Amino acid sequence: MPDWFFSLVLSINILTAIALIGLVLVQHGKGADMGAAFGGGSSGSLFGASGSASFLSRTTAVLATVFITSSLALTWIAAARNPQASSSVMQETNTAIQAPVTPQQTADDEKADTTGATEPEAPPSKALEIPK
Repeated sequence: MPDWFFSLVLSINILTAIALIGLVLVQHGKGADMGAAFGGGSSGSLFGASGSASFLSRTTAVLATVFITSSLALTWIAAARNPQASSSVMQETNTAIQAPVTPQQTADDEKADTTGATEPEAPPSKALEIPK
C-alpha cells in the first residue's frame, strides 16, 4: 500500500472522530427537558416528540460507521505493511524461561550441594523482651 493511502485513511479517521465527538456533545439526551423530569410532554413515548430519528442522530450513525470502517482499514493497512508485526506475541518471547521448581528437584539439589556452605542463622527473636 502506498504511504499516501495510509495518510488519507488516517486523516479521514481523525476528522471523523473529531466530528463525532462534536455531534455527540451537541445533542440533547433523552429526557433532558424540564417537562420530562416531571412526567409531562412526550417522555412516555418510545421515540420522543421528534419522531424516529432526527438529522443529528442519523448523522451520528453515519459518522460512527465511517469511523469504524476507517479504523478497520487502518488495521488492515498496518498488517499488510509489516507482516512480522502480525505474528503472535508469544512467539517473540524468550524461550529460556525457567520451569517452576518442584519439591523433588529441591531435594535433589540439596543432596548435590557438597560445598559445605551453610545458611546463616537468623538473629535471636526479641519478641520475649516486649513488656506486657
